[in-house]
Amino acid sequence: MTRVLIIQGEGMDRRGLELVEVFGPETLEEINTGIEALADQLAIEVDIFQSNDEAAVVERLSSAAAEPFAAMIINPGGFTPSTGPLPDAVGALPFPAYEVHASNPASRGVRSTIGPVCRGSVCGFGYAGYGMVLKALSA
Repeated sequence: MTRVLIIQGEGMDRRGLELVEVFGPETLEEINTGIEALADQLAIEVDIFQSNDEAAVVERLSSAAAEPFAAMIINPGGFTPSTGPLPDAVGALPFPAYEVHASNPASRGVRSTIGPVCRGSVCGFGYAGYGMVLKALSA
């Protein structure tokens, strides 16, 4: 079975509670439940991790490098413009990474430092972006 790591970055735990006009009303629990349901349909195992601490995310990526993941999907949230260690950690993974955003960060003047080290990015399709990547990985 294909195994995919899902990283939910800084502020994702506040989805559905803040900036609903930008990110929609879905809570992180609802987002993750949708990801898990689609992954089950596609026979993909997902491991979901969320943290507001960039060091914790980097540590998770470091340990994931030794695990049998086929890919990683990251919604970096507030880490999107990170100048810390996260972009290097994503770029060092031995499997492809894909960046997902519900909205289009560039439309708000946010430049991603994560996208350039990913194989691809999906922005502006709401949380359906996770499904787009999962479906592509299952093809």
